Parts: sequence; structure tokens; C-alpha cells
Amino acid sequence: MKHKHPKGLSILFFTELWERFSYYGMRAILVLYLTRETLGDNPGLGWSSAEALALYGWYTMLVYVMSIPGGIIADKWLGQKKTVFLGGMFIAAGHLTLAVNNMVSFYTGLALIIAGVGCLKPNISTMVGGLYKQGDPQRDSGFTIFYIGINIGAALAPLLVGYIGEVYGWHYGFGLAGIAMLIGQTVFLWGQKYLIDVGNFIPAPKLEGVKTRKPLTRIEKDRVIVLLISFVIVIVFWAAYEQAGGLMNIYTHDKINRELFGFEIPASLFQSVPAIFVIMFGTIVASFWSKRNLKGKESSSLFKMAIGTMVMGTGFLMMTGAAIEAQDGGKAMLIWLILAYLLQVIGELSISPVALSFISKLAPLKYASIMMGIYFAATGLGSKVAGLVGELATYAGELEVFAGIFIFCLLFGSLLLVFFKKLKALTHGAEEITES
Repeated sequence: MKHKHPKGLSILFFTELWERFSYYGMRAILVLYLTRETLGDNPGLGWSSAEALALYGWYTMLVYVMSIPGGIIADKWLGQKKTVFLGGMFIAAGHLTLAVNNMVSFYTGLALIIAGVGCLKPNISTMVGGLYKQGDPQRDSGFTIFYIGINIGAALAPLLVGYIGEVYGWHYGFGLAGIAMLIGQTVFLWGQKYLIDVGNFIPAPKLEGVKTRKPLTRIEKDRVIVLLISFVIVIVFWAAYEQAGGLMNIYTHDKINRELFGFEIPASLFQSVPAIFVIMFGTIVASFWSKRNLKGKESSSLFKMAIGTMVMGTGFLMMTGAAIEAQDGGKAMLIWLILAYLLQVIGELSISPVALSFISKLAPLKYASIMMGIYFAATGLGSKVAGLVGELATYAGELEVFAGIFIFCLLFGSLLLVFFKKLKALTHGAEEITES
């Protein structure tokens, strides 16, 4: 009989929900704000698409690269719990600073959010893993539940922040994102009684000569190698997936027919579609892999990530169709965009939550937060690559970029399938141990 999940999971679930609400709300309107003309009822900064995507790439990269120092701060000085709270305060301050309409506030706000997400993201994910004992079969489903919380926030944010930002004023949208983060901080503080045994700082002297000074074993080294290779998959995934907030966001605004029943849907609202699909199909995809595992068929994390990369890439085949239809100054049908997001999400569900759980299984305990930080840094590097790829569309055209992403993801996923058995052997049965 399965036992219930720890109560602390609900606290981390809602804390992360509001943090992601603030992040994805701001993300939904950032490139639109940057590229909107400086004149009109709701003026933007008047940047070119290339300039906006370049900033978007740097911002999304740094947000996650800062997870490395965030993990180090937690492991060496503050512990995960205090570092999560510190990060939340930085994020709230950053969004509220963006609500002030001047360039100093704009760049200061971005810097505060970058520092805050770096402190919060790797450590709250590590805390989720810390709620479960080694070998607990509920760990994977716990991360799936946590991931659904992420996507509830990501789904609601563009609908509210995006609409308010596009219709009433960009800075009102930024301000709403800051208020959301303050709600998340309140939930986190209220729920401390359920987090007493997780995320605490363990001073190094208590472990001196026992664990901290022991070198990694051969098995641990092999597992770290596999983790580093899995981070390459993460980079490729986010380089493609983060087109949603950048190139695909601008493309939706400019070249997708967004009229429905006589009403033109604001482009930023479509940033909710992937998160809504995650909520709709999350349990279905998880159930598919679970049933496959029960039948004795291959369903290891590395296999899932390889298949997920290929499926996610197929979404860009749909965007290639949209680009073909929108040639010669026309606009593409909305169905292309919806199908693209659907396929990307099905691929995402076999990569992103799986990778989080994979790290918690394979990472050596003394490097848990740092390895999670490296994972998010890989996410950031992928986001920067996404910005660079998006910029290519300015010179090569959207059709060529979308088709190129599709072909690359298909080839990369196929290559992973060729070598995944050798990589799986290097995990030394870590997944079988935790699932038994």
C-alpha cells in the first residue's frame, strides 16, 4: 500500500507555484515589451527583434547559471531552507523594481531576479528530494506533483500578467509578478513546521574526517559522468524549448492569425498553452511510462530523455508548416502553434521532471545542491543558445530555423538511443535500487 506524500511537499508545491507565476508572467511580456514601439497607448522600448532576443538569451541564461553559486551558498553557509527564502525576497524585489518605469530600474530588477532565482531554484528542488528517504518509490511521483505545481503557476501567469501587461501597461504586469512572489514567500514561512527536517544547514566540522574529506568512489564518479552527459541533453532541450518565450513569442505576435470569434487574442496569453498541456497530459505521460515499465519494456530516465528530445523536436515540424503557410506576407493558422506546443510538452514531460528525479538519485549526497545547481546552469546555457538560435531567424528566416531545430533534435535523440545502454550501465543500477 502506498503511503501518503510528506506534508512538506504541499508547502514546496505552492511556494514554487507562486515563484513560477512571477517568473513566467514576466517572461511572457519581456520580449513584447522590448520590441513594442516607443509611441502609442502602451509604449515599449522599441528594440529590434535581434536585440530583444539577445537580451532574452542573456537573461534566461544568467537566471539559471546563478544556480551554481546558489547551490554553493546553501551547501557551505546557509542551508537550502534559508537560501530559498533569501532568493524569494530578491525575486519579489526584482519584479517590484521592474514596475518602476525607467532603465535603471529595468536593469536593476533583472539583476535582482537573476540573483533570486539562482538562490531559490536549485535548493527548493533539492528540498523536494530531501522529503523522501533513500529508495522511497514515491520520490518520482513527488517530483511529478511538484512539477505540476510549477506549471499551474506557469499557466496562470501569462493569462493574468500577460493580459494586464499588454492591455493596461507593461509595468502593471511586472508589479503583479512581484506581488505573486510575496504570496509564495508567505506560504513558505507559514509552512516551516512541515519542513523542520529538510533543508537545514549542516556545519562542515560535524562531518570532518567522515564524509566531507572522503573522495568519490568509483561508482559515484561513474554516476557523476552520466549526470554531466545528461546535462548535455538538458542544454539541447532548453535551446529548443525556450524558443517559446523568445522567437515563437514574437512569431506568434507577428505571423500567427490570433483571431477567434472576432476577438484577437493577445500574443502573450499563448505562453500559457504549454503549461496547460503539462497539467492536462502530465499524469497521462507518467502513466504511459509506468505501464511500459510494468510490462518489462525499457523506461529508464536516459531512454525517456532520448525519446522526449525527438518528440519535442517534432513540434518544430509544425512550426515549419506555419512558416511555409505564412510566406509572402500571409499569416499562419493558429492550429500550427497549438500542435507545436502540444508536441513540445509531450517531449518535455519525458525530460524535465525526469531529469530532476534523476539527479536526486545519482548525485553524491555531499554535492546534492551543487549538482542541482549545475543542472540549472545547463538549463541557462540552453536558454542562451535559444536566444542565439532565435537571432538567426533575423538573418536566415524563421522557416530555416524551425526546420533546423527539428532535424537536429531528431538526429540528437537518435544518437542517444544508440549509446544509452552503455550510459545506463554507468549508473550502476541506481534507478533499479530506488524503484524496488
